[in-house]
Amino acid sequence: MVANLQEPISSFRAMRREDLEAISRIELSAYPFPWTFGIFRDCLAAGYECWVLERSAEIIGYGVLSVAGGEAHILNLCVAPAEQGRGHGRRVLSRMLDLARWHRAERVFLEVRPSNTTAIALYDSAGFNEIGKRPNYYPGPRGREDAIVMAMELLAPGHETWPPSLGR
Repeated sequence: MVANLQEPISSFRAMRREDLEAISRIELSAYPFPWTFGIFRDCLAAGYECWVLERSAEIIGYGVLSVAGGEAHILNLCVAPAEQGRGHGRRVLSRMLDLARWHRAERVFLEVRPSNTTAIALYDSAGFNEIGKRPNYYPGPRGREDAIVMAMELLAPGHETWPPSLGR
């Protein structure tokens, strides 16, 4: 008999208030200057697109997207440190881009720390381009750190209807 060595299937669902404790734990483990529970709560209350990636009922990643005036902004994208390097970040990013397209956004923006070279490589490979910097944007261990501002044009046709995989 051959054992099934495949990783259990992960899936997306909308973030819920009861997820915020688990999300806060991931955020604390992933970043030296994490978002607070209250920031996530406020994003949910504001109606932002807040989604989690879970496997076996455990949250392993999440993303937060705001959309207004034809533009989308990825506010947070995170994968639990123990789950990084397995393509989950790319899946969360793809979900955020699909949501932006569904909302008919023409472009997507995000900020990233220059020190987060793994995230920068992911965004570059997905088609984002550096368009500027925000001086002193992030708190850092020795003062403030600039943010790299990246953007991507969403010109792909065929996303006029909700993708069935998004579950709406």
